[in-house]
Amino acid sequence: MNEPNTPVAATPPSPPSNPPGAALLTGKIEGGSTADGRAVLQSLLDAADPWGAAAGLHGEFAAGLASADGQGGVLLTDRFATHSLCWRVIAGRVHFAARADELAALPPRAEIDPQAIFDYFYFHVIPSPRTIFRGVYRLEPGVLARIRGDRLEQRRWWNPRFTEPASADFDKLAAQFRALVEDAVRTRLDGSKPACFLSGGTDSSTVAGMIGKVLGRAGSTYSIGFEAEGYDEMQYARIAAKRFGTDHHEYYVTPEDLVSGIPLVAASYDQPFGNSSVVPAYYCAKMAREDGVSLLIAGDGGDEFFGGNVRYAKQRLFGFYEQVPGVVRKGLLEPILQGTAVGALPLARKGRSYIEQARVPLPDRMQMYNLLQRLGQENVFERSFLACIDRENPLRQQRAVWKEAGQASPLNLMLAYDWRYTLTEADLRKVRGATELAGVQTRFPFLDHRLVDFSLDLPVSYKLKGDKLRWFFKEALRGFLPDEILAKKKQGFGLPFGVWANRHEGLKRFATDSLQSLAQRGIVRADFIDTLLKDHLPAHPGYYGEMVWISMILEQWLRRHAPGWRLR
Repeated sequence: MNEPNTPVAATPPSPPSNPPGAALLTGKIEGGSTADGRAVLQSLLDAADPWGAAAGLHGEFAAGLASADGQGGVLLTDRFATHSLCWRVIAGRVHFAARADELAALPPRAEIDPQAIFDYFYFHVIPSPRTIFRGVYRLEPGVLARIRGDRLEQRRWWNPRFTEPASADFDKLAAQFRALVEDAVRTRLDGSKPACFLSGGTDSSTVAGMIGKVLGRAGSTYSIGFEAEGYDEMQYARIAAKRFGTDHHEYYVTPEDLVSGIPLVAASYDQPFGNSSVVPAYYCAKMAREDGVSLLIAGDGGDEFFGGNVRYAKQRLFGFYEQVPGVVRKGLLEPILQGTAVGALPLARKGRSYIEQARVPLPDRMQMYNLLQRLGQENVFERSFLACIDRENPLRQQRAVWKEAGQASPLNLMLAYDWRYTLTEADLRKVRGATELAGVQTRFPFLDHRLVDFSLDLPVSYKLKGDKLRWFFKEALRGFLPDEILAKKKQGFGLPFGVWANRHEGLKRFATDSLQSLAQRGIVRADFIDTLLKDHLPAHPGYYGEMVWISMILEQWLRRHAPGWRLR
């Protein structure tokens, strides 16, 4: 049931000083010869090959250590950069901090980077290494950087490598998997009140069940609902809560919650962050905090390690086109469907569309659905803004990330790609930011290094069997998880923002005011904003609501961090 909620005030960050010998450690470094995080960093600083020395480390952490003379140091993120670590060079010296805005505040104050704003509209986040501030950078996942004066020598200390066996012993692997999941949950509990998010999906339901199995008593679960058709999946959360006997708590987010919560959540991040489920996640964590919870266990990662996203099956269908003999593709299908009026006929349109997409290689193909591609960048942005950015840069970033996983099947390459763009840049930052704002810690058992390594060695067919997503994960937990949850479609804490923005006058006014203010900053065309709000959003609220959301969040962030900024 809903309780009164007063948003927690965001505290302005204090600029860091980073004197010689200064250390920063968020989270916990594990796997070293000592449990002392500073000692681990010192050993890396002293090592001739710090990247090799870091190979045995694991955990959820971001860490930095400056040498005693201030001219050297080492910076380090875990495999998925679950904690943020940023750096900036000022007057020949590297400064580092957990937040980009802390470094930007150091004199001379860093300026807003228009390229980062374009990246934000493209990805709905600003992927590392760039930040919203020019000259301030965020360390990428699995990277160790050695500081040498005003330079950083950066290399990955961990890169995924898939083995892709042709066959395997299912029963043996299933038993091993269940044991690994159980132990991963066990090692992330800290003795405080045991609790987890519960969306009703397979990941969060697994965590909820494993908490009870580990402790011999059920933990507490926290779920978010929405009074909007097609968005609420509280019934599945209740099924899981009943199955595992949890102390279950529910909160239904309202449009009024968005009006009060959006400015707070947007301002709390060190740069614009456009994942719309962050506000529901905040209210969920806030509910848990008010119930005495200090640590929430989150289920993020299961889809990306074990093949649970719908696009994996969809992209496999496009891959089948390559198996069609070239003479048929080049001599028959493409000339007819793409070169004649036949392709415009109703029954042939899907075939033409299929060929158009199948001919585009990955990862480029996945960007054919990008909002900016569909809307047209010239229609969205001011000419002066487009003139000062590199429009091809985001795609170059993605191609580079795609290649990092080396030789692997298209499915595993998609998984590794999503580890960066879905996990590191979006989901983990969402959960971490929302829980920190609510005053709660969070940990991620599916990021356990043993589970990740286990997933690297699974047959491809165990992740996607035909069109069955995350087949192995579900079959290994059949009998443990309720059948209704194993059969349900993925949804999570999806937010009905577009629907509400059409129906709720207060939220509509809030969004309109935000977007009209953004139009005065020289980024987005005023006529596009007008069309988006008056025509696009009412016609297709679910689709165009996303564009309204990311534009609104950008404006709300700028109001707090750079109120007078506009493109010169």
